[in-house]
Amino acid sequence: MRHLARLLTLLFVSFYSYSNVGAEEPKLQPIPDRLVVLTFDDANKSDRTFVADILKKHGFGATFYVSEGLGFLKNKQHYTTWDEIRELHEMGFEIGNHTQHHRSVTSINGEQLKESVRHIEKRCQENNIPVPVTFCYPGFGHNAEAVKALDESGFLFARRGVRPEWQDNGEGSRGPAYDPQVDHPLLIPSTGYDGPDWKLDDLKWAVDQARDGKIAVLCFHGVPALDHPWVNTDPKDFEIYMQYLKDKQCTVIALRDLVKYVDPQQRPADPYAPIRQRIESKKRSSE
Repeated sequence: MRHLARLLTLLFVSFYSYSNVGAEEPKLQPIPDRLVVLTFDDANKSDRTFVADILKKHGFGATFYVSEGLGFLKNKQHYTTWDEIRELHEMGFEIGNHTQHHRSVTSINGEQLKESVRHIEKRCQENNIPVPVTFCYPGFGHNAEAVKALDESGFLFARRGVRPEWQDNGEGSRGPAYDPQVDHPLLIPSTGYDGPDWKLDDLKWAVDQARDGKIAVLCFHGVPALDHPWVNTDPKDFEIYMQYLKDKQCTVIALRDLVKYVDPQQRPADPYAPIRQRIESKKRSSE
């Protein structure tokens, strides 16, 4: 029932299309090459004061993941206000759920996770923002109990980090491309996230992975990340990154827009089987 409610939310904001009125199955569009999902974590101040205007200039979609953890409640010089988050929604961007406290899901149980996401849902409703249909894991941590809790909460998609398939030193990294035919929709990998160890060549590499039905999912934090320099993005670099996506004629969307291309009910029985298979395949190729 919660899945249906979230799909209806997308329908009302014109993000879900059907082959004909009253049809039960969505008519999915073919996945184009260079399909890129842009996501921004932690509700940094620059999401509204800098990033949003750059994205609008290029006509890009994006998801901004909101948590009231970290310094959100105390430091409004570094984090957005709920008024600014509502403005992002009104500009056409997706507001996603990043939990109340930004605790790793590996440190809480499923019921605590459900309570945490309900808090953000309530705050969105209080600010005339639709209930989020997508989620991202705080600190990139994830486990099977969290996947089950998110599924029971009705989320359509959830984004993780680059681990365990790729090594990650915590300051930017490459990761797997998202393969909707293989990956579980609540364990979508990041094809890259920005930081001191992630540069333009890494962005180009990520875009190159977005072909033959695979999708590049990118994660940014603050531009700049004033509280967290290990995931900082320099504003000048960010403008170069976005211009590159524009020059390559990438289709740049929010995570919720995946419903145009992906059936979130198509999923492996074991959410972690694709991850294990990818690790084994990578191991064999390196031998």
